[in-house]
Amino acid sequence: MSAVVLQSTTATMRRNFWSGVWRVLKRKPSRMAGVVIIAGFAFMGVFGPMFFPDQLPGNPDAITQPPSWAHWFGTDPQGRDVLALVITGSRYVLLSAAVTAVITIVIGTALGLFSGFKRGRWDAVLMRITDMKLTIPGLPLLLVLATVWKFSSAVQMGLVLGLLGWGGVARAVRAQTLSLRERGFIEAARGLGLPTTHIIGKELLPSMAPYIAMNTLISVTGAVYSQVGLFFLGVLPYESDNWGVMLNLAVFQAGAMIQPYALGYLLAPLLAILLLTLGIVLVVDAMDEIFNPRLREE
Repeated sequence: MSAVVLQSTTATMRRNFWSGVWRVLKRKPSRMAGVVIIAGFAFMGVFGPMFFPDQLPGNPDAITQPPSWAHWFGTDPQGRDVLALVITGSRYVLLSAAVTAVITIVIGTALGLFSGFKRGRWDAVLMRITDMKLTIPGLPLLLVLATVWKFSSAVQMGLVLGLLGWGGVARAVRAQTLSLRERGFIEAARGLGLPTTHIIGKELLPSMAPYIAMNTLISVTGAVYSQVGLFFLGVLPYESDNWGVMLNLAVFQAGAMIQPYALGYLLAPLLAILLLTLGIVLVVDAMDEIFNPRLREE
């Protein structure tokens, strides 16, 4: 009987949470716009490439054309539709960004929570490792890795970016944990003799949910900028169409900086990056209210 009651209570709490999320998002139209933008990019990354062949066919009669009704952002130097290139290139960018965010948040949150809660010897060891990680310059290391690793897979790119990016999150989560561990509800849980895993997973982690969620979204934008920058600099091979490759070819092959007809080839991936960033910023605005019941009820 008690198990049935517990399941019913859990289901009710979940319904109340999601109804609260819906109210928070509806409170400001900008937040709903952010959700729509992120959902649109997710749909484009998952289903968009399915509508186009793996290798988009070129058209020798439509090389570097300006925007038109047939080609909203024009065509590239091979006569391919620029909008189609943005759509097909979104999967690599978004998948690697998602992998980066997951690895960054999981490693950073786990180390920060454990280190801040246990303190003592464990804290000293883990934070020294984190400090060493933070001293490693990310961009030069990526440039070196690019000479021996081709990053043809989005998962490979996300794995490397995630392993290079968790240090800041670990430090910040540890600082939050040190503050929360002295609160009354944590002291009460320790006084009751609850295990460390329960205190961290059931007491500390939910209190940091807004911060972790915001860092997840911020990690996505950071990963997009990092990989697009590497492809734009030309240090990674052009084995996969993505937004960074488009920017590189638009500037250095199509001459978009001096050729007005090629401007759409440059603007299309830039607008995609800016729009994705805007959607994330608008959703982050709602995070505090979503995870704080008192703010949701105001």
